[in-house]
Amino acid sequence: MAAALTVEQQIQQLDDARKLVLSDANYYPQIIQGILPIIGPAARVELRRWGAEFLAETFAAPKVAAQQKETLALMVLETLRAMVENPLEDTAVVKSVVQAAASIYPLVFRWIVNNSYDGPTWERMIAIKTRILRIWDSASAGVRICCIKFAQRVVLVQTVGPDADPRRGDPMEVSLSMVPQSHPILTPGNLGAEAQGLLDRMLGVFQESTSDAILIDATLNTLSILIRARPQVANRILNVILNFNPLKQANSPMTPKLRVMVKSMEKTTRLLLMNVNKRDPQNPLAGRIQQYVQRMMQSRSEIFDEASRKRGPPEPTDGLDAAKRQKLGAQVSAPTPRFHVPPLQPGAHTIAELFTVTTDEGLKAFDVSQLTADLVVKISVTILQKIDADTLNQAVDGVKLRYKSLEAAPPASINPATAPLGVEDDDDDYEPDFFAAEDTEQILNKLDNAPPETEEPIIRAPDVGLKHFTLPPAPPLTAEQAAQIGQGTITRVFGVMQTLDEPAKKIKSGMNRLAASAYDRDAWITIITRLATRASAGLEEPATPVKVESNDPGSRSLSNTIRESLYLYVLEDFRKRIDVAVAWLCEEWYNDKVQMKLGEEAVLHYEKWVLKVLDGIVPYLDARDKVLTRFLSEIPGLSLDVLSRVKGLCRDPAMVNLALTSLLYLVMMRPPVRDIALDAVEDIWNTYEDAKPIAAKYLTKWRPGFAERLKAKNDEDKKENGTGVAVAA
Repeated sequence: MAAALTVEQQIQQLDDARKLVLSDANYYPQIIQGILPIIGPAARVELRRWGAEFLAETFAAPKVAAQQKETLALMVLETLRAMVENPLEDTAVVKSVVQAAASIYPLVFRWIVNNSYDGPTWERMIAIKTRILRIWDSASAGVRICCIKFAQRVVLVQTVGPDADPRRGDPMEVSLSMVPQSHPILTPGNLGAEAQGLLDRMLGVFQESTSDAILIDATLNTLSILIRARPQVANRILNVILNFNPLKQANSPMTPKLRVMVKSMEKTTRLLLMNVNKRDPQNPLAGRIQQYVQRMMQSRSEIFDEASRKRGPPEPTDGLDAAKRQKLGAQVSAPTPRFHVPPLQPGAHTIAELFTVTTDEGLKAFDVSQLTADLVVKISVTILQKIDADTLNQAVDGVKLRYKSLEAAPPASINPATAPLGVEDDDDDYEPDFFAAEDTEQILNKLDNAPPETEEPIIRAPDVGLKHFTLPPAPPLTAEQAAQIGQGTITRVFGVMQTLDEPAKKIKSGMNRLAASAYDRDAWITIITRLATRASAGLEEPATPVKVESNDPGSRSLSNTIRESLYLYVLEDFRKRIDVAVAWLCEEWYNDKVQMKLGEEAVLHYEKWVLKVLDGIVPYLDARDKVLTRFLSEIPGLSLDVLSRVKGLCRDPAMVNLALTSLLYLVMMRPPVRDIALDAVEDIWNTYEDAKPIAAKYLTKWRPGFAERLKAKNDEDKKENGTGVAVAA
């Protein structure tokens, strides 16, 4: 079926497979196993190009886990070897293969360090490396750039790196310090010598008489990583760069291509050195680097700005020519042209017409009221700053003349044809007649002599009042919509809390304190923690009387969403927000105890979240941190699982003192958990060799009989060792 497909159809199917793995990285093993037979050396060049590019993209993708990449690298090594060793292979295929090999080399190196029996895998990697280093100088420019990247990766792997902190550094950091001296395949001395030779080969591009700007820029970009990750070779690299002059080719005839090349090399070199000084201002070569950068910028300015600098100011041809005055700075004042304000025509005028001094009909028709007040103020201020004072005075004088002409004009007469009704010429002579007011007796006589009134039917106004109106009921919310709305509310609440300053005065503490007694950070924390712990109390329906909260993501409630947000809020800055974590976990513990005491079916949350918070902060603890001791001493309940996390810190020798000090604090200050804390200390004494002296000191003081048992054990060990020596003799 596959043979009947055309190349275009096969590539279309391969593109669909690529889209699949980009959406879900778990499909990479199946897809790579399926495409390896299709993209082999006997396949069409189009398929080989696609396959090599896909492999390079796979091992460079950060979405794929390092352990998964290590497994996939063992699968593709033979295919990459067959492609790169083909002398007639397509250039695009070779480029992608070298890129994939650069990403794979640290993975294979790490695999061989941990699995010394796998000699064939290392032989395949050595064959690929040898072929790449052989074609480095003879291949095209694109392939050579990829070879430089491969060489840089080999130097990184085969040189000794700084001591990596597993809690902060890259867990997949690979360096020569990982290789034991007795490794059957890898020899640290030979690998280190090879790395130094490759570094010399990379730096040789700066010492060649004819330099290629593309290779120099590529080398500089790779050296920046070596300077940062391998301090022991940084000074050596910087000394070579400081002896390199990217502007040396500017002495030859300057063609457009050469101009671009020289500018590119100079800029890349300058930015690299400036970045080195920025990252480490106290490095020994900082002063020399600063001088080099300043000298380079001055030389660049002299070379590329020479033409414009040689042109002097143009000489005036006719004295103070108006076109030259700005360049020569001649202070020649010209008379301000007369600004003409046309007079108003006879008749009635508006205030806008009085103050309109322009003759442009388009400007007159523009409605200024459409602009906002702020924009009008900005325009007015800008105009007043730039307008000439004489022009402004002439405009003001023109408006004054208009106003005086309107004052001197006679009043307009009333047109008889358009005069309002009832207006006559002798209105000013009209005087109303005044009559004496009628007294009470006269008013009563008039009412007696008045004719009887006839009853008329009462006409009621129609009832136009609004009838009862009811809005239609809103459609019911789905579970997803309700969860989404609740999440938005929680996000806004946490946004408000993060904007509040740290409280200067603590509010009244205790389980019965008011939750909203003040608009501060503590009040919001109390509200949020009680929404998470008490709002849904009794509403959950477990299958058993007491049930620990499930981790099923499908059963998320509003309370669990708030808990998750609280957890993330604490981990953002756990050293400053450890009080939030303690307050929250106290509420969880209190709620669990109340529900269990009432005999109701309840879901327990405290144990899950205290372990989750502890797992979140432990990887980032420092040996001098006191936050762990405070956290363990203030949370209301301690279990064996919590203490097992503390015991796990002793795997790092630097954290032994912190773990044992925290447990000693529990022994001294929390008598109810003294026994399990001492059991944890004794377990540490039995498990970790580095912790024995400190743990024995604590156990001798706080656990009666431990000193006798320890002495008896030492005597027994001495006796066994003596017996062993006698038997061996």
